Amino acid sequence: MKLRSRLTIWTNRLGAALLLAAACPAQVPEDLQRRFEKADRAIVRLPPSAFPELPGNLAAELQRRSCSIPQAFPEKRHNVIRGQFAKPGQTDWAVLCSVNGVSTILVFWNASEKNPAEIASMADRNRLQGAGGDTIVYSRAITTVGKSFILQHYRAYGGPQPPPLDHQGIDDAFVEKASVVLYFHQGKWLELTGAD
Repeated sequence: MKLRSRLTIWTNRLGAALLLAAACPAQVPEDLQRRFEKADRAIVRLPPSAFPELPGNLAAELQRRSCSIPQAFPEKRHNVIRGQFAKPGQTDWAVLCSVNGVSTILVFWNASEKNPAEIASMADRNRLQGAGGDTIVYSRAITTVGKSFILQHYRAYGGPQPPPLDHQGIDDAFVEKASVVLYFHQGKWLELTGAD
């Protein structure tokens, strides 16, 4: 059975319990709470130095902030992306920065360490899900997406109408579940329809 199918079956069975555990830990069985807490502690978080593609100034800023980069199962070395998130022709970097169990997407404009945007903060434990058997894994991943992805998902699922699209967005995914596209427009971050 493929991993996607196993994740779907397991998630359907325990998904509600895991979401409840994240929101109201006192209302779930103790054994599930313990497994959930163990999975939270076991999230793989890599140091900025594990990403040699990162410009040195950004790696230094991430270290200064005590950031580590959480890794979604089963992939390795991700949640550091680059794209044109502000305007065409400008290379920006986005990093999922985890500090004290809370991850925030930091967007470094034009590869500068000064004044990064800080968006979409949430507790890492809120992106745990079942992966078969008693396994619970971290499942948050960011990727760079363009106009075709944004329009395809808007046409398929509706949601907020995208503005004129001339640069890229950040797909913030709860892997195998759903995502939201974060798109910078007129000085604000919009939440556009992602995968369902």
